Amino acid sequence: MNIFKSKRSICRLCESKNLEMVIPLAPTPVAEKDLNKNQLNQEEIICPLDLYICKICGHVQLLDIIDPKFLYSDYTYSSGNSSGLVKHFKEYADNIINKYKPEKNSLVVDVGSNDGTLLRFFKKYELNVLGVDPAKEIAEKATTEGIKTLPEFMNIKLSQSIKKNYGLAKIVTANNAFAHMDDLIGMLKSIKNLMQPDGIFVFEVSYLLDVIQKILLGTIFHEHHSYHSLKPLVKFMKRHDMEIIDVERVTIQGGSLIGTAQIIGGPHKISSSVEKLLQLEEKNELDNPETLKKFSSKMKKLKDDIGKILNDFKKQGKTIAGFGAARSGTTLITQMGIGKLLDFIVDDNPEKQGKFTPGDHILVKPTNTIYEKKPDYLFILAWINDKKIIRDNKKYIDEGGHFIVCFPEVKIIGKKEIAEI
Repeated sequence: MNIFKSKRSICRLCESKNLEMVIPLAPTPVAEKDLNKNQLNQEEIICPLDLYICKICGHVQLLDIIDPKFLYSDYTYSSGNSSGLVKHFKEYADNIINKYKPEKNSLVVDVGSNDGTLLRFFKKYELNVLGVDPAKEIAEKATTEGIKTLPEFMNIKLSQSIKKNYGLAKIVTANNAFAHMDDLIGMLKSIKNLMQPDGIFVFEVSYLLDVIQKILLGTIFHEHHSYHSLKPLVKFMKRHDMEIIDVERVTIQGGSLIGTAQIIGGPHKISSSVEKLLQLEEKNELDNPETLKKFSSKMKKLKDDIGKILNDFKKQGKTIAGFGAARSGTTLITQMGIGKLLDFIVDDNPEKQGKFTPGDHILVKPTNTIYEKKPDYLFILAWINDKKIIRDNKKYIDEGGHFIVCFPEVKIIGKKEIAEI
């Protein structure tokens, strides 16, 4: 199966050809493509995952593009399954309402709306809501549950149709979708086309500074085409007659950036938060290729540390399982080279149980398996939720088990260490 759409030769934001590879990674299976037993002998799909920086605007990005229909046609991830994300989206919606005070019945459009979790909170404020998401099954389910969702990719044609049938939007949101789209120029033009003259565009993306400082390797996978920082985005918005008026760093997904933009000349003043964050990025030389190359060096050390620890455990006859068949887990297993060291993986999601991970074909079992099989160590693959996983499974530690966490450094969590969690 040929799933490659293309390899880009120009920057997504400024269209420069001056690109340099800064984080070379091992070719990796596509996440969320778990296999049934009868699929294990099929040809494995392994794709490049190298990161490049634009030496003109500083934007960090993947250049190898996978056909989005392959990525999203049978997409299973649902925002509503994460209690932490549900809480975050409630606060996110509340903050927008309190700050910008849209009139009742104003239209809110969420691009990449998934199961409609965010839009439900806007709907409670008596706003009209509309989702856009290419994952058909999830979009249909959201519509059935009261959040009208168009099962399509956002583009100019769709934005024109929305304008005609639903009117202009007071608020347009895109959470992680602004990192998932290959054609960001087309996406921004489509969003601007949807906005009222005094409307706002709010986006949330994984923040490059957090990725670098915390070694958040698990945020790097094929859906994430862009690894955003503020400086390139300010320039990008300005090129398309928009301006970023506010930014906020949040802890969700290990470290994210919420940005708010308006059409140039809109009613809102630019917050001091924008200049403060630009200064922080300058201080950390975030647009310097050498900064990204240092990340690669740190990652190599982390890989060496993890490999030594797990191999030593195996030599001692210890059993090691993984916790969380997450999207991030595919990257971690491949880049750390630990697939052969994990006896099995447990996950709370019934849809993943009984299937095998892409790449290394590790069997995924129900979480209660850890109390039946009693592995000596549990390597946390769903790193975003490591503290919650440990708290929720304290019984495993009480019975003599140990968790292994790997960001920003490798730690073994047993009875002595649990008090710090």
